[in-house]
Amino acid sequence: MTALFPEGLAAVEAPALVIAFLSPAYPMDSMAGELQAALGSVPLIGCSTSGELTDGRFLRHSLVLWALGGAGFSVRVGMGQGELGSLRVASRRVARCLDGLPSHPHRVLVLLADGLCGDLMEVVRGAYEVTGASVPLEGGCAGGDMAMRSTSQIFGARVLNQALVAAAIGSDSPIGIGVSHSLLPVGEPMLLTSSSGVSVKSLDDRPALDVYLETLKAPQASASREAFAAFAATHPLGIPRRDRIEIRYLAGADLETRSLTCIAGLPQGGMTMFMQGDSVSVLGDAEYACREACSGLAGAAPIGMLLFDCVALRSVLESASADGDFECMQERLGPLPVAGFYTYGEIARPHGAGGFHNQTLVALAMA
Repeated sequence: MTALFPEGLAAVEAPALVIAFLSPAYPMDSMAGELQAALGSVPLIGCSTSGELTDGRFLRHSLVLWALGGAGFSVRVGMGQGELGSLRVASRRVARCLDGLPSHPHRVLVLLADGLCGDLMEVVRGAYEVTGASVPLEGGCAGGDMAMRSTSQIFGARVLNQALVAAAIGSDSPIGIGVSHSLLPVGEPMLLTSSSGVSVKSLDDRPALDVYLETLKAPQASASREAFAAFAATHPLGIPRRDRIEIRYLAGADLETRSLTCIAGLPQGGMTMFMQGDSVSVLGDAEYACREACSGLAGAAPIGMLLFDCVALRSVLESASADGDFECMQERLGPLPVAGFYTYGEIARPHGAGGFHNQTLVALAMA
């Protein structure tokens, strides 16, 4: 297993899978074609990014490849078109790549999705309908350098939009998943009394935006779209689960309807809470997620790791001129091959309900 740049591709002998994390600053179509031509019959999936991660570095405008191979691994890949409103169907389709996977004691489905294509919880729901509780999900939503206009997914030599691509990985050795955010709740949980899709209209029967600004004592956040975005980067919504709180990034607010807009839907009648954090708390995410992922390897040594980190967290670190969380974590991992990217949303369902995250770092460790 290795994380490498294009010039190092020749050093990898017959990988079972290559995942490409590619800046949209590159010509996506020609890059995908050239990569697949170089790989021959080796399966290739990937996506556009909002920053790339490898070798203990956060990169911009780069291509990073993660290759998996060797004895004890099997891989099958799939894709599904996910036009607005059909993400669940597309996710069920792409998850069927598990059907052709040889028998292994450990399996995982790695998903790369369009992060601007509707309610992203539908990706998790659709995949879960195929995998059930026995196969964990891991992955992220493609980025676009924060332009928020479009993203791309790579499937072999093809470049897709509004799509999902996936790799079903079977392993004779354990696979571990780690999930971490360092945000803390503010105040008491609230009942989501009115919602529609990704719009949160009222909390405890009051306009959602009013409750948000009053509870967090932030009237200045409604001054402009930019002011709201800056404040919301460290003050998202949280969904209480049995063993953790899942985060929902606030993508905007409507000053007329006094509603909040999320990246993924929140169910009406459910509970939510306001969360807060800062650059200091964010720095602890990577180490905790990687430690949790490695703890799932049943004592085996990790041989490589994939990371999916939220672009909103990158923005928090940059605004505070803080050292990147990835760099701090890599120092503790040593020479372990690690690669990943900054996402528009993270997917991690090791068990239980939920599985779509924002402002969270998720890690996949292979043994």
